[in-house]
Amino acid sequence: MAAVKEILRQKGNQVLSIRLRESALEAAVLMNRHKVGSLLVMEEETVVGIITERDLLDRVLVGRLDPAKTTVGEIMTSEVLCCQPHTDIEEARAVMKNRRVRHLPVVGEDGQLHGVISIGDLNAYNAYSQEQTIHVMKEYIQGRT
Repeated sequence: MAAVKEILRQKGNQVLSIRLRESALEAAVLMNRHKVGSLLVMEEETVVGIITERDLLDRVLVGRLDPAKTTVGEIMTSEVLCCQPHTDIEEARAVMKNRRVRHLPVVGEDGQLHGVISIGDLNAYNAYSQEQTIHVMKEYIQGRT
């Protein structure tokens, strides 16, 4: 079975992050600018939380807070689920499904951050794998292999 590191190999390991003291508005602007649904909240080199579109919606908009005055630290999700580079893709998918999250930071055994995967990344990898299988089968059926 394929591992999460295969997705990172294709996607890259760029991680967008924000600091605890930044505003919820800054987080929303950064997510919108980069067309992503989450940012890791970092202090030094350590992941201390994650802020997602859902956090902004539930905790800022529904909570009727001023996004310019509300800090990321006040609204972030501090329990961050992570996986490792060798985690099986289907295991990562199951964690996302069962825990109802759409983003998983990928952290090595040494604690080093390798990247972030999303449910969209898993779906794209799955679609690509299926396309490759269909292509090979088609070539085989047509006698081209």
